[in-house]
Amino acid sequence: MKRSMKPAMKRQMPRPWAWPILALAATIAFWQWPATPGHAADAPGALGQASPANAAKALRAAPPLVGLGPWFNSPPLNLAALRGKVVLVDFWTHGCSNCINTLPHVQAWHQRYKDQGLVVIGVHSPEFPSEREAANVQAAIRRHGLGYPIAMDNDFRTWEAWRNAYWPALYLIDKQGRIVFQHVGEGAYERTEARIQEALRAP
Repeated sequence: MKRSMKPAMKRQMPRPWAWPILALAATIAFWQWPATPGHAADAPGALGQASPANAAKALRAAPPLVGLGPWFNSPPLNLAALRGKVVLVDFWTHGCSNCINTLPHVQAWHQRYKDQGLVVIGVHSPEFPSEREAANVQAAIRRHGLGYPIAMDNDFRTWEAWRNAYWPALYLIDKQGRIVFQHVGEGAYERTEARIQEALRAP
């Protein structure tokens, strides 16, 4: 192929007024990028930390639970039917040690507050092939003595609808169906329980 004899175009730097526009475009692209599964140890920080920006973000309406099944310990649930209840959604997988360490606390909250209006829902989103087997999930539920509703999310449809990115991750939903608190990883158990109590007391 004959090489073009056209002179090379001179590379131009964006004008000064263009930089704020480019920065805004990069920010929008970042937040629209699909969530990639990861462990809480890799998270940049606990999402439960309060700040004015996080507080405004936390009051968004909870996305639906989609594509879940089979369900354990309960028939299928949906958030619209649970309006008026406080709901705690726990994204976990049975092969994740960080998840396993949180389960006794999640089970304790279920036992302590289920008669006061708390509904705990475990969303099992697998990391490895063996975690996609219903029999293995059921065995893990029995092994850890979990009595609250748990559903499998093998296609990550609920994970993606919630734009979740880490195991484990907790989302607390108030009686109006809004996310009022979220936390990634282990720890903050007293703070999480305090927020559960606060949501249960609220009208």
